[in-house]
Amino acid sequence: MATMKDVAQLAGVSTATVSRALMNPEKVSASTRKKVEQAVMEAGYSPNSLARNLRRNESKTIIVIVPDICDPYFTEIVRGVEEAALAQGYLVLLGDSGQQLARESSFANLVFTKQADGMLLLGSKVPFDVSKAEQKNLPPMVMACEYAPELELPTVHIDNLTSAFEAVNYLTQMGHMKIGQICGANNASLSQFRKQGYQQALRRADITLNPAYTVQGDLSFEGGARAVNALLSLPEPPTALFCHSDMMAIGAMQQAKRLGFRIPQDLSIVGFDDIQFAEYCDPPLTTVSQPRYQIGYQAMNMLLDQLKGKEIPAGSRLLDAKLVIRESVCSRI
Repeated sequence: MATMKDVAQLAGVSTATVSRALMNPEKVSASTRKKVEQAVMEAGYSPNSLARNLRRNESKTIIVIVPDICDPYFTEIVRGVEEAALAQGYLVLLGDSGQQLARESSFANLVFTKQADGMLLLGSKVPFDVSKAEQKNLPPMVMACEYAPELELPTVHIDNLTSAFEAVNYLTQMGHMKIGQICGANNASLSQFRKQGYQQALRRADITLNPAYTVQGDLSFEGGARAVNALLSLPEPPTALFCHSDMMAIGAMQQAKRLGFRIPQDLSIVGFDDIQFAEYCDPPLTTVSQPRYQIGYQAMNMLLDQLKGKEIPAGSRLLDAKLVIRESVCSRI
């Protein structure tokens, strides 16, 4: 069986350097780390990582709680999370919560029992007490995607209010006066921010808010289809829709076409997220593009900085979003 000394000889470095490259890869140069990794593979060396991690009281594993693993919105975020973790020698354990608190709590217990070193939340629900009095007892934890100020957790996200404002403002500039909204769950902070952006854009254009033009969905294709049925059955249906997710926008688009509406001639649609499907649906969807890979990558690095003992302030790290203009909106001017 190969030893660390064998790896050191193959890599042309000391055994201490091999140890650092394997245990604290961030403390050696990229070129040295690559030489050690190649020597490990060539020698067939298999370090007893479990014993090493137990001695250091760490598992080198991070729990990532995903609200819905089937939602394509999370794919790029998870890719950023995993690449940041692997670069520093950590494994990622994905936990699909299915929006169920009991399931989330079972994942959280892995951190409390030292089977994982920290937790990354991709939704706004926290499976244990995060009151002010309990803040000091929390495990290392970072939130991504959604921002809940009351939780006082370090968070990486976009400005949902401003992004929603820009999307709806674009519709008003294109001459639309009857603008509907398919929103997410009322208890989700991002839905509240996007609603505020929608309302501010209408006020900016001096358009009276019509409560009948707001219908709640569930961020799914089916939710968008159901919501557009209700909106298009109104006596005066909207000529444009702002949807809080691309999945709802695409569901609404397909259902509107089934009902005989032309997109965008009869109904213009704007989505949110810029998932891969958005560019390839018919017509290609105008949407708010989130830097999803960077959200995941920076959130994981923030968590790993916590594990190194760095002071990470609670609150926001805002990343830029942008409106991507495609073919799902036409002018009414």
